Amino acid sequence: MEIGRPVLAEVVDTVIGIDTHRDSHEVEIADPTGTPIARMRISNDDAGFTQLLAALVEAAPGPRVAVCLEGSRSYGIGLARALSAAGLVVIECEQPARKQRRGKGKSDAIDAHLAVLAALRLDADRLPEPRADGDREALRILLNARQEITAVSTGQTNRLRALLLAGDDPDRQISRGALTATTLAYLGCRELPAEAGRDHAVRHAEIQRLALAVQQARRELAANRRQLLAIVADIAPGLTDRYGVGPVTAAQAVVSFSHPGRCRNEAAFAALAGTSPIPASSGRIVRHRLNRGGDRALNCGHPHHRADPDPQLSSHPRLHPATHRRGKDPARDPPLPQALHRPRALPAVHPIHDTIKSTLTT
Repeated sequence: MEIGRPVLAEVVDTVIGIDTHRDSHEVEIADPTGTPIARMRISNDDAGFTQLLAALVEAAPGPRVAVCLEGSRSYGIGLARALSAAGLVVIECEQPARKQRRGKGKSDAIDAHLAVLAALRLDADRLPEPRADGDREALRILLNARQEITAVSTGQTNRLRALLLAGDDPDRQISRGALTATTLAYLGCRELPAEAGRDHAVRHAEIQRLALAVQQARRELAANRRQLLAIVADIAPGLTDRYGVGPVTAAQAVVSFSHPGRCRNEAAFAALAGTSPIPASSGRIVRHRLNRGGDRALNCGHPHHRADPDPQLSSHPRLHPATHRRGKDPARDPPLPQALHRPRALPAVHPIHDTIKSTLTT
């Protein structure tokens, strides 16, 4: 909270704190001072949402209402959508830290009250809104599916190579090379020798199954990439034309950015990506280190913060290599990413943040 900025307690008449669960939600309705007005437990369905709205009409002392709930993209997603459709301000609330719970215990009612207190201290013009639905949600689903397909395909590829390594000389030779589409097609349709033993037959059948599965996974990944590209092109045209930004990286940037207002500027986007500088000075030594927090999925997909970038990206004039400052022997004293004074999450000119923000705003 910054001095001079109004907090939420100064601009609302009622604050609702909600602790969400799979089957039911614990609700506390409070006034701007944090004094509880009513407490109730509602079911996690349309009937429970209607019950909350009816109780709010009776108990709220004024029309300005803000709702702070945990898990707005998990157990509370249905409630968040219903409250947003009713015209209420919905705020994303983080799970209370252990320090806040110390000496108070743990219960659903306590968590709902802590959600009320957390909301009242927020800056009124910087409320953490839940992430957007629509195309952004479609991208999130596709990215999760891509991650799952990639993980399963990697395991299948490793098992396939292990089986080939345990075979005869031709199979061992195949295991040493790249599993191209031609190689996988051959492994998926080759015939079993007539004199093969039982162990050979089982290995042969498993190799065929894994080869076909890896082929199918590659087709699914290609289709997934086309879907990501089509949606990103609709949300942020031209984003994938930027240097080093493909459909997957662009989709993750849109998902993390979510909606206009979540990132105020380039520095906020860098903090979200976990690539902002954090002071790490002591005495006469003035330096910064990289932020290790933020959205780790966005951090993994961001090419501009790496201390040792991809060879294709290192040739770009805007990507400055890390300079050596610590010693005279680079082999014994390599440059560390935490020694960088100004790690940048985005190019200084035409940042991706502005591209997404301008496109989503229009």
